[in-house]
Amino acid sequence: MRRIFALLLSMIGVPAHADGIEVDLELILMVDVSRSMTPNELEIQRRGYAEALNSPEVFTAMQSGLLQKVAMAYVEWAGWGSQRVIVDWRLLETQEDLAAFGNTLTNEFTPTLRRTSISSALLYAGDSLEDNIYDGLRRVIDVSGDGPNNQGELVEPARDSVLAKGITINGLPLMTREGMGTQWHLDDLDLYYRDCVIGGPGAFVIPVTRWDDFAGAVKRKLVLEMVWRDLDEPKHVPVQFAPIKKADCQIGEKIWQRRNDTWMP
Repeated sequence: MRRIFALLLSMIGVPAHADGIEVDLELILMVDVSRSMTPNELEIQRRGYAEALNSPEVFTAMQSGLLQKVAMAYVEWAGWGSQRVIVDWRLLETQEDLAAFGNTLTNEFTPTLRRTSISSALLYAGDSLEDNIYDGLRRVIDVSGDGPNNQGELVEPARDSVLAKGITINGLPLMTREGMGTQWHLDDLDLYYRDCVIGGPGAFVIPVTRWDDFAGAVKRKLVLEMVWRDLDEPKHVPVQFAPIKKADCQIGEKIWQRRNDTWMP
């Protein structure tokens, strides 16, 4: 019965891949490892995702789907064309599958990469969702980062091209102050993500202001992404956002230009 219902949903507008493995959700985790991130921050991110994936709340959320199956990949990103696949697309059906995925993240820790290109991360993730072997009722990119786009294409056109494929983008802005990232720190990075990065049905932003809160934020994010819910619900954004304020979607490029007297795509 669930399979029939899933097929009916796909016929009323949910993108499908021919002959793919059917899942409730295709989720690609795009995790910032740009040079502004310290080794400590990189380890906190990996361990935070591992802890969240091992939680009973995430497993319960995965079971709420029609098919009770999720396809997931974990990719670290930095500048234009700098993406590193840590865990390629995997089918997750059991608590053991989630734990194995999470444990893979903590096997080893790799060094940072240079620059910050959210646009490149989004375009890469969109292509990966299009090219994998899964057929999800929903397709989601989850992108985290500690600063605005400062290399490659402008972020808005990249975002819009991904959204045109029927893909949702959620954001996890890292608003901490540690290491080299302070020169790129935006007090309203959550607003930047809301206005310039996320989009699609049910899209949301969950800011992280303290590293102690990171694992909890990831768990909340994964539950929201996996649980079967009404995609017409309002976005989950902090109430302090002023509705009349709009972020400058080229602020990262402007900061880079001021610091270097030139803009190099």
